[in-house]
Amino acid sequence: MALDSAARQAADGAPGLETPEARRRIEAAQAHRAQVVEQLRDLLESEPATVVVIDDDLPQRRRAELTMQACADEVDWIFTAALPADVEAGRRGHAEALIRGGNGYLPMIIVNHRITTPVKGERDPEVPITLQTSPLGPWRPALDATRSARSNRRDALRLAQLAAMLEAEGLAPSDDRADWVGVVIGVDADCMLAVPLGTVMDEYDTTFARRRAVAEGTIATVPRRINECRSCDWWPQCEAQLVEADDVSLVVGGTGTAALTAAGITTVEQLADYRGDAPQDWPGNLAFLDAVVAANCRRLDVPLVRRLERPAVYRADIEVDVDMESYGERGAYLWGTLLTDHSTPERGAQYLPFVTWDPLPTFDEGHAFGRFWSWLTERRRLAREAGKTFAAYCYSEQAENRWLRASADRFAGLPGVPTRAEVDAFIASDEWVDIYVAVNRNFICPNGKGLKRIAPVAGFSWHDAEASGEASMEWYAAAVGLDGAATDVSQRDRLLRYNEDDVQATKVLREWLTSEQILRLPTVPELLG
Repeated sequence: MALDSAARQAADGAPGLETPEARRRIEAAQAHRAQVVEQLRDLLESEPATVVVIDDDLPQRRRAELTMQACADEVDWIFTAALPADVEAGRRGHAEALIRGGNGYLPMIIVNHRITTPVKGERDPEVPITLQTSPLGPWRPALDATRSARSNRRDALRLAQLAAMLEAEGLAPSDDRADWVGVVIGVDADCMLAVPLGTVMDEYDTTFARRRAVAEGTIATVPRRINECRSCDWWPQCEAQLVEADDVSLVVGGTGTAALTAAGITTVEQLADYRGDAPQDWPGNLAFLDAVVAANCRRLDVPLVRRLERPAVYRADIEVDVDMESYGERGAYLWGTLLTDHSTPERGAQYLPFVTWDPLPTFDEGHAFGRFWSWLTERRRLAREAGKTFAAYCYSEQAENRWLRASADRFAGLPGVPTRAEVDAFIASDEWVDIYVAVNRNFICPNGKGLKRIAPVAGFSWHDAEASGEASMEWYAAAVGLDGAATDVSQRDRLLRYNEDDVQATKVLREWLTSEQILRLPTVPELLG
């Protein structure tokens, strides 16, 4: 933030333009917001509610003037609203909608991520239900026992800023901040979630005051690595400074760095030499020994360390590696498989993709998924009939599991598409193996646990030097001419090659993990001496 502010003031020296991935995320979010706003407007047509839509192509000042006029007219719904810039406080803000409520307005935002999850199993009757949601359309919040909220601090702080700006304009719904509520609609657009702001406002005030002081330069800042650094344009500049200082945040981020700094441990070298209990306030979700090991790995240039004397992962006679490719929230267009039958090694591994090149979202996505599931089910059946063991593997099952379940729900009834119960039974079985979990169980990984971080240690390399999840989004947009983009069918072969490399990488990693070569890596006691 300090670097961004300094660059704006200098009018030069700022890093380059948005990355293609950042641009894709922005465009996807804009498209989602526009679609939901249109859906809400349609739902409100049959309601006795007044609606105003502010033209978002107008200059910000004019948009704010029209928004304030609509508020003065007590319009029930004001879409694409802009609030007057609060120059004195240093605030700017806009909302996807302002909803008339109480003595003023509730801010509503639309986000491109999930905001709730379904409640599984039976609720504890002793635990009160506090979550409130409303169906899309008129704002009619009610207690909801079917969902649980997914906490998102960024969403809450954005709503808090809008609420503070509404208060400055005399448009707060209540004089008591404890009664304030914000509204958010997530990527599923299946409800409007009430976000209580009374408990957020104090944190917002503190956070805002600090950020303003940082922007104004009254609070000095120094580089410190956090998760967001990975997507920050300033990272190369900050990384050079951190490396020169041997800063401990290079191996431990976030609250861990703060705890170490408070204990006087500020460099990687100091952490590597440290032997003793974890510092006071060390975060409970981080193993302190892993941090010490990571520091030693950086000092000695060791890529992985064995947690166990002999690493292990489940192996089978028939092995299928699976990798799914999706495009944001639009759907999963490709299920890639790699079949290895150890009873016929002369045949080698066989790659087979199940894909649709109809631009997402498309009904053909369900047909591709049905073909994939039918093929996978048949391989399992044939293995059992032959008296052979079977296992399917993926790397970090969260994405695959999400689209397995979502595809079963969305395309129920299409040929080959399983029921949700069948998918859940497969996911819960011993035949679905996450190699990411095996890596985490067997190793300390100082440079990260992503497939593209770990597989090269096992000797695997991707054919395409630009291969990445972010790059594949751009390739896909071109491969299908998404949203009017120029179509380049050669990108289809590129995507298939990339997907095949991903399943090959999982196979190589699994086989390396159970080979004698793995014993060349040090164990924790060996590394620490």
